[in-house]
Amino acid sequence: MDQIIRSIPADQPVLIAGPTASGKSAMALAIARHGGGVVVNADALQVFANWRLLTARPSFADEEAARHLLYGHVPGDQDYSVGHWLREVKPLLSGAARPIIVGGTGLNFTALTEGLADIPPTPPAVRSEGEALLADKGRAAMLEELDAQTRARIDQLNPARVARAWEVWRSTGRGLASWQDDTPPPLLPRANAAAFVLQADRDWLRDRIARRFDAMIADGLVEEARRNLAHWDPKAPSSKAIGAPELIAHLRGDMDLDSARRAAIVASQQYAKRQRTWFRARMKDWTPVGISAQAGS
Repeated sequence: MDQIIRSIPADQPVLIAGPTASGKSAMALAIARHGGGVVVNADALQVFANWRLLTARPSFADEEAARHLLYGHVPGDQDYSVGHWLREVKPLLSGAARPIIVGGTGLNFTALTEGLADIPPTPPAVRSEGEALLADKGRAAMLEELDAQTRARIDQLNPARVARAWEVWRSTGRGLASWQDDTPPPLLPRANAAAFVLQADRDWLRDRIARRFDAMIADGLVEEARRNLAHWDPKAPSSKAIGAPELIAHLRGDMDLDSARRAAIVASQQYAKRQRTWFRARMKDWTPVGISAQAGS
């Protein structure tokens, strides 16, 4: 790892992707300390203000050691899409400090390095229709209505991605793949950045996820969930944080803490598996970094 960090030119933008709990934040901080730069969040859930521990945002000590941006700055009930993220990242690409962009949301990196289609916003009525369809008939019903190209490109196991593709088709009459094919130039082409994807041993990562969740509980995660209880809305964007529904269920008396813990850990491990699949398929030209004993998020 030290050799990789020393090899990066001090003025070159850096991209760091990897599954949850693989050590992305630690690597970003090490690069910032060695060669300078600002750490920029590319995780879709770490932007929300109401889940600091659960989303494994950098610690206060890490934030003091290097400048961190786009963390915890969005209210939990506010929509925040990849389009929002790109608009906030754009001015940082030409700032005084080189950006070290780190996160586990593959779609953000794809949009940044390959471009993002300018799709019109989804009307509220269509979103409500989609939510009802998803709740009543599930992902399969939505997938049946999508074109083959779109189905081949999206993560069919991710309800949010399936719902987004369905909303695009329902509101525009065009498939998501068709919109993507009309994508404008990217803000940061892959060739212009040092791009790394962390590849953690599966068994080590599963154990790391479990140990990290236990550390979160010890650090006050249940209390953080309690602060979210009064305003809990399962449809709120921040409620997609892995483990949030289970913790709320525990606080409502529907699940004991050990059951909530085990369910949240399994959900996080399954999420890591989906991330690894995405990175293998979409980041073949990124530099792989093997991880087996790295700390961090």
